[in-house]
Amino acid sequence: MPIRIQADLPAIEALESENIFVMTHERAAGQDIRPLRIAILNLMPNKVETETQLLRLLGNSPLQVDVELLHPATHISKNTSPSHLNRFYKTFADVREKRFDGMIITGAPVEKLPFAEVDYWPEMCEILDWSRENVYSTLYICWAAQAGLYYHYGIEKHPLPQKLSGIFSHRVLNPYHPLMRGFDDNYFAPHSRYTQVLLEDIQAHRELIPLAVSHLAGLHIAAQRGGRQIFVTGHAEYDRDTLAKEYFRDLNKGLDPQIPYNYFPDDDPAQTPPFTWRSNAHLLVSNWLNYYVYQQVPFDFLSEGQP
Repeated sequence: MPIRIQADLPAIEALESENIFVMTHERAAGQDIRPLRIAILNLMPNKVETETQLLRLLGNSPLQVDVELLHPATHISKNTSPSHLNRFYKTFADVREKRFDGMIITGAPVEKLPFAEVDYWPEMCEILDWSRENVYSTLYICWAAQAGLYYHYGIEKHPLPQKLSGIFSHRVLNPYHPLMRGFDDNYFAPHSRYTQVLLEDIQAHRELIPLAVSHLAGLHIAAQRGGRQIFVTGHAEYDRDTLAKEYFRDLNKGLDPQIPYNYFPDDDPAQTPPFTWRSNAHLLVSNWLNYYVYQQVPFDFLSEGQP
């Protein structure tokens, strides 16, 4: 089934070229189907690229998904044009009276900053607090996972000796958990971050279940016991070349980055990286949509509390 987005969103061309079913709002209006309402709070600098990555995963599902793109009003984006934001995005003020079946909050390149020093942190806290009552299940990615664990459970992030970048093998801790259904015992996923959350800190909270870990990259996936909050410390949504773009960007800035781990064949940046995590990324998002959004949301959840 399709994802419902605005007819002129730039991501449409890329998605349609991959045979992903995209339906405009105009066409969807003629169907008598109640789609899942999913908000995406996009904190990444290149919003168009991240939109496409996430919409690709949401579109690979038998469920019809109605997507609302959000950005923080208290942050000025340097890498996405104001015209794109004005045309395709809303702010929290626009949706605070609404409810959503699910929400995805992306990573952000602010890991080195204490949470309180992030310019949109007060707005972020307001959104996280609002999500408890107005979003049935929230999927937190990378920095957002760290921010959510800190805000909701007081779990601190910890700096790494150097940037963690690459494709890492992970071990499934609970293969019978709905979110991990269909996963191999070991699977690959990308990471790109400067900080980490410790597994023992997750284990200390009875409300949280660690679901997957990596010997080298640490905790990958944890979930609140009811599935209302899912925390993913990596970037399953990344394209084949995303880590390469980050590596060359940092190289051009003179940051002397390490070559991403287990990414380029023979550690040769001139070679094309194999796409070894794509199926896991689709499985993760489809399991979330199916087991913790579609099958769990009460019939009247969206109408409760509406003006």
